[in-house]
Amino acid sequence: MLSIIIPVLNEEKYLPLLLKSIKEQSFSQRYEVIVADAGSKDRTMEIAKSFGCFVVKGGIPAKGRNEGAKIAKGDLFLFLDADIILSERFLENSLSEFKKRKLAVASYCLTPRTNNLLFKLAFNFVYNNFIVVFQRILAHGAMGILVKKEIFEKVGGFDESVKLAEDHYFVRMASKFCKFGIIKSAKIFITLRRFEQDGYWKTFFKYLLCSLFMFFGKAVRSDIFNYRFGHYSKKDK
Repeated sequence: MLSIIIPVLNEEKYLPLLLKSIKEQSFSQRYEVIVADAGSKDRTMEIAKSFGCFVVKGGIPAKGRNEGAKIAKGDLFLFLDADIILSERFLENSLSEFKKRKLAVASYCLTPRTNNLLFKLAFNFVYNNFIVVFQRILAHGAMGILVKKEIFEKVGGFDESVKLAEDHYFVRMASKFCKFGIIKSAKIFITLRRFEQDGYWKTFFKYLLCSLFMFFGKAVRSDIFNYRFGHYSKKDK
């Protein structure tokens, strides 16, 4: 069984798009969707329940994922960010490739939802090509992470003391115990709200500096990048 776990905070605009893309999957295996809420004040919980999701109390993304995992019944966990959309046959293709390549933890390339062809090309070159080329020596995982329950438990879940890129840190810790890979047969479509609100160059250099810091095996536990969960969703209203 597959457990899909989504941490949220005031995501009434984007969550229904993700849940709709999950519901429309041609996927014959059993799965459940767990939404971990950090105290939404909008219609997020109403939307989650209308799609038949299980709801638990969450917190920052790492805590939300961990709380969702506590009630998960599956032997495979798929952690997703709330502001994404899944490609057609995402679940079927993901699990098929995951099994075929004998992976135990995996992540995905990201496709920006924009008509700006130049940005798409730049994003694909800078991020997607990099994580694919270096997947065997330097694990990256953002917006979507697929992992066996036993590996999740062996790592100890997501480190709730990490302030930024806790998802990248998790897959790097997990890759020490098992085989990691970037799944190529399924796509995650992402919003550019982080770039649009904080500025393209500022956002790029923030994550570049974070990546350089983590290159040496360290996690960002200080508040130097001033990340706040729900910071972007407030501007969507």
